[in-house]
Amino acid sequence: MIGKLLTGAALCALSATAMAGDASAAGFTGGAINGKPVERVLLISIDGMHALDFANCAKGVAGGAPYCPNLAALARTGVNYTQAMTPKPSDSFPGLVALISGASPFTSGTFYDVSYDRALSGPKKTTPYGIPAGNCPSVVGTQVGFDEEVDFDLTKLDGGGGIDADYLPRDPKNGCAPVYPHTYIKVNTVFEVVKQAGGRTAWSDKHPSYDFTNGVSGTGVDDLYSPEINSIPVGLPTVPGCNPLPDQTAVSNSNAWTDSFQNIQCYDSLKVKAIINEIDGLDHTGAVRLGSPNLFGMNFQSVSVGQKLIEASINTNGGYADAQGTPSTALQGEIAFTDKAIGAMVAELKARNKFETTAIIITAKHGQSPIDRTRLLRIPADDTTKQPPSNFVTNVQADEDDISMLWLKDRSASGLATALSALQNNATTIGANAGEIFYGPSLGLMFNTSDSRAPDIVVAPNVGVVYTGGKKKDAEHGGWANDDRNVMLLVSHPVLTARTYVAPVATQQVAATILSILGQNPNALIGVRNEGVKALSGL
Repeated sequence: MIGKLLTGAALCALSATAMAGDASAAGFTGGAINGKPVERVLLISIDGMHALDFANCAKGVAGGAPYCPNLAALARTGVNYTQAMTPKPSDSFPGLVALISGASPFTSGTFYDVSYDRALSGPKKTTPYGIPAGNCPSVVGTQVGFDEEVDFDLTKLDGGGGIDADYLPRDPKNGCAPVYPHTYIKVNTVFEVVKQAGGRTAWSDKHPSYDFTNGVSGTGVDDLYSPEINSIPVGLPTVPGCNPLPDQTAVSNSNAWTDSFQNIQCYDSLKVKAIINEIDGLDHTGAVRLGSPNLFGMNFQSVSVGQKLIEASINTNGGYADAQGTPSTALQGEIAFTDKAIGAMVAELKARNKFETTAIIITAKHGQSPIDRTRLLRIPADDTTKQPPSNFVTNVQADEDDISMLWLKDRSASGLATALSALQNNATTIGANAGEIFYGPSLGLMFNTSDSRAPDIVVAPNVGVVYTGGKKKDAEHGGWANDDRNVMLLVSHPVLTARTYVAPVATQQVAATILSILGQNPNALIGVRNEGVKALSGL
């Protein structure tokens, strides 16, 4: 599908448009690697992509053939960090915040795309998913939803026009003004630093709420493209092979792009096309000349879908065949698609004589757990005698995927003790008899527990437990297990010699590394300063 997108008449027309020239950003000098100039960084998040997935696809599994030649080629002039770990929790929201700010939830205050804030008031209107409208400023404490429920129309690919401010939480200390995602995260981003230095920026992601990439200024990204991934799938006239969509079993009003192994590739192809346009000096639509960005990138969803989805309508399962990460046919297809798309980006950089001056960083916001499907236990879908932790405590918010984060209604010492006793007494029932429960000082080592947004209790259950009442998925993320957090991290540039680092590193270090490569001061980032984050070694 991506091969059709980037060849033939469509690409010829795009190339002809781009020939008009590519004005560089005035005043932005860039940086260097090993004395060679670097004018831009391309950051790619392949959501779900484990370090193990990259090792397997680059070398083959158990004697099999490799299946990601373009990623493997980038590694031949790159540094591969095999023990890169995402923040806790391993959700997309804090995962991307870490990549672009250097901040963990301790500093950024972002714990999940849907969470709770004891200092904010409810939205002006009840959201489509039921976050109740609140009386501001008289009532303080509200669920916060920064997923598709803040769209004007979550059924539309463009979100109906973006974020509806009436669905946002409100700040009682600021005239009950709506709190946008970019002000919620508490930290600035690499996009802001690069833009302030005179550079151009662009990013593409999966919800309009990824407005948070703009950082606290609200202006960090010049060209933000965020088609709604949970909208109803529709034909895409600009993507060859996707109008109509290839999988017509998953295009009903109850479907999203993530319900199909094939349709998710069409969705990702929209963002790949945006990157190609930006390489050519255009905006994401290909209609406006802005000049090639100095910092840009996107996230892929195809691999994540390939890891999790059970598509019953076509009798196809994603995920893995064994504990060594042998991919299913569906997952291998998603990895191959993503690899081919990245290869197309590299080819376009070379065609525009920009490859030698571009550093490429490929990583992931999060992994998925479990890889070993024999460990999977969906609670209560696979065993109705078992129930999630939220059923045993009185809470105002519970985030439960393969972890349970609980915001208690009664936060007093006795309220906490009652909740902990209920969880401990039901450890087997909640799938945590071999897991851990964090609260108080143990939670305070990771989160700022005085933050109005911090959860009161985190249950990290047995590896393989997923809290869900359905059977459409055989993996999830959010948790603290190795499969959740150990993701691919590759930094590639033509002057680098292939190296492998096995020492532990954090995806938080990507932000500092981007600024170092581009000749900017990493300490311009609040997260980097507050948490003592350093750029990655080996560059």
